[in-house]
Amino acid sequence: MWSRRQGRLRPTVCGVEELRRRRREQEAALRKARREQQLVSKRLLREDAPEEAGEGCVAAILGEAEVQQFLRQAQRGTEEKEREGALVSLRRGLQHPETQQTFIQLEGSMRTLVGLLTSNQALLQLEAARCLHELSHSEQSTIAEACLPATSYLLTYLSGHSSDFIELCLYTLGNLIVESEAVRRQLLPQGIVPALAACIQSPHVAVLEALGYALSQLLQAKEAPEKIIPSILASTLPQHMLQMLQPGPKLNPGVAVEFAWCLHYIICSQVSNPLLIGHGALSTLGLLLLDLAGAVQRTEDAGLELLACPVLRCLSNLLTEAAVETVGGQMQLRDERVVAALFILLQFFFQKQPSLLPEGLWLLNNLTANSPSFCTSLLSLDLIKPLLQLLPVSNVVSVMVLTVLCNVAEKGPAYCQRLWPGPLLPALLHTLAFSDTEVVGQSLELLHLLFLYQPEAVQVFLQQSGLQALERHQEEAQLQDRVYALQQTALQG
Repeated sequence: MWSRRQGRLRPTVCGVEELRRRRREQEAALRKARREQQLVSKRLLREDAPEEAGEGCVAAILGEAEVQQFLRQAQRGTEEKEREGALVSLRRGLQHPETQQTFIQLEGSMRTLVGLLTSNQALLQLEAARCLHELSHSEQSTIAEACLPATSYLLTYLSGHSSDFIELCLYTLGNLIVESEAVRRQLLPQGIVPALAACIQSPHVAVLEALGYALSQLLQAKEAPEKIIPSILASTLPQHMLQMLQPGPKLNPGVAVEFAWCLHYIICSQVSNPLLIGHGALSTLGLLLLDLAGAVQRTEDAGLELLACPVLRCLSNLLTEAAVETVGGQMQLRDERVVAALFILLQFFFQKQPSLLPEGLWLLNNLTANSPSFCTSLLSLDLIKPLLQLLPVSNVVSVMVLTVLCNVAEKGPAYCQRLWPGPLLPALLHTLAFSDTEVVGQSLELLHLLFLYQPEAVQVFLQQSGLQALERHQEEAQLQDRVYALQQTALQG
């Protein structure tokens, strides 16, 4: 969420440097607040054979004797079909938390399952891996840790030839990673990062999507910035992730979504964002933004927001880096095209997915905060009116819209002249009627900038009952100093 601007307007008119200082303080708070993490989740692959799915019955909870029986049959059965059937029955029973607890408490059960996982019979291997996958979906960390003896084998099988088996191993590892720090501690020295880096070159879309999932789970670990992300950045993974986000006929939406979130978590860690910028992350993400804008004009597919959200967040966070200027990051984005594309997306969100409006507006804020050229694009494309039309959506959106307008007004008299006259003052008089302190506070700051750089605005403000609008807030502790400053400016103007 966006925090309230720090500091208040003093009874005397603030200078430009004071305004800039306050805005930098606020932006630092915003950056900290917006480094959100996607909620961790687990994924479950269940692809029962048609004959199993057609039985129409729910798998039963297994007791200790039944678990022992199925393990014994799977290990010592005389026919392969009998052994495979025993593992199928066990796997279906492991869908229940009660059976999972029984299994891990049974001495030797995991050793037997790992033995079947490492057998030389492919069908038994697959069913044993499916049993582990069911266990990995548990929300109990004790169950994830009971699977520790299997992790090295799951990693080894990532270099196998069966794409289906690799996919299953990746989702199982991803589920185990998110549940237990002990699992992550074991996987790192076992070589999970090199194993994942090798997988990213797979030609199979399902494998790449599963890889993105496993990697995203690893990146969300609390210890990731210190213990995981540096080794990922030292590998070939970042370059390959950016390749997966390159617009074009090879772009797969499902894979792109997974790796866009991975990139988001890396960027939020702030371990080495200049490295990503140097690899062309801003350019790649900017082109992807243009591609998404073109896609929403061609289709009403609501799934586009799944990719738009992490892309917007990645761009927004990268633009806050000081390294953007030093490595020519701003030059990686083409001003008018990016702004135009962003407004196409904002209109799409407004109609289809209003909850994503703050994401787009946050990017617009970061584009315009330190860039006169992006502010010029906003004005030359005549986008102030469409921006103002977003004010009624919510208080959060209103604050963001007003913040972007402050970014433009702060650039000086030439920019305020482009904002004035027009629909801005009526819109501000309307927002001054809001009860939300943040919305009113941001409106006051925008008015202050207009009065500072466009003195004729003061007279029009007075003519349209501006003083009465200010009087509503003169007793509010958080606003009264700024209200008083504006009243004095207006009366002296």
